[in-house]
Amino acid sequence: MFRDKKVVVVMPAYNAAKTLKQTYNEVMEQGVVDEIIIVDDASRDETSAIAQGLPNTKVFTHPSNLGYGGNQKSCYRLALETGADIVIMVHPDYQYTPKLIPAMASMIGNGLYSCVLGSRILGGHALKGGMPLWKYIANRFLTFTENIFLGAKLSEYHTGYRAFSREILERLPLDKNSDDFIFDNQMLAQILWFGYTIAEVSCPTKYFPEASSINFQRSVKYGFGCLWIGWQYRLAKLGISRSPLFPAKTN
Repeated sequence: MFRDKKVVVVMPAYNAAKTLKQTYNEVMEQGVVDEIIIVDDASRDETSAIAQGLPNTKVFTHPSNLGYGGNQKSCYRLALETGADIVIMVHPDYQYTPKLIPAMASMIGNGLYSCVLGSRILGGHALKGGMPLWKYIANRFLTFTENIFLGAKLSEYHTGYRAFSREILERLPLDKNSDDFIFDNQMLAQILWFGYTIAEVSCPTKYFPEASSINFQRSVKYGFGCLWIGWQYRLAKLGISRSPLFPAKTN
């Protein structure tokens, strides 16, 4: 709990058997997490079996692979169903340190923000932490362009370390989003569309063989998808066209 608010960590898992328990242990060490929800997206390893043996954890397994975005949809739906007030997504591949959970939870629990990102770019240690140069360059280019399209000033849009208030998850039309990796970008664009401010905290970067990552071909597809979302957002803002991702705002 944080100030009587239930804190739930969700882990969208896929072939995370080697790092799941280490991530879980560090999450629970933070002392503010009430429950962990692990959604296994039809892994081909022992992810589900390992998850079933972890205390204070609910485990759900998709019968077939739904994709990274599809997995997150399940994560957030299940978190809301369990009564979460603060939902923090932590990848079970241990790329993002769970030690930032108390800080992220406090920023939401104190009513300062409804969304907090763990940024690998803030602090300037992304390359030293092992981020490949081509990914760093692509990250900087896409973030610069998206800030122009979306009218924001984020240091990056592509981190998978995110915390949300219950209010924001209930309001966003997440069912309209992709089931692929572009889900992350669509979600941030929707948050900005509804007028929320996105906060960021500096997150150390860790790259190693077990850390999940999309390949170059899918990264290119993702990059063009980000640009397309930014363009749709700008057209909707100008009233030129309407996208189901950005519905008319009602009070």
